[in-house]
Amino acid sequence: MIAPTSCGRIWKIARTSGGFLYIVSSLGVTGTRAEITTDLSEIIRHVRSVTDTPAAVGFGINTPVQAETVARIADGVIVGSAIVDIIAEHGAEAGPYIYDYVKMMKEAVEKAKE
Repeated sequence: MIAPTSCGRIWKIARTSGGFLYIVSSLGVTGTRAEITTDLSEIIRHVRSVTDTPAAVGFGINTPVQAETVARIADGVIVGSAIVDIIAEHGAEAGPYIYDYVKMMKEAVEKAKE
């Protein structure tokens, strides 16, 4: 995981990584965010200057606009808390809501890659 405060350690983290690098979009705990103010472009630029390992961004991504914006600069978009929120709201009946949400987010990511 690379946090917004990890800039001086990105090369070390990247050197020992495998699979993908998880770029944390915001300081604090995970959860949905109304907006993401971290300069993710700069962090990803730095990551790409030291490794070819794919970089995915998570923490706070919960709207299609956020997903599309992040997908334009990163190799992947990670969404977790928003799905947990759907489950908390709908319980055992959450399946169709999760499906619709994931479909909407996937379409936003695909739009960014056009």
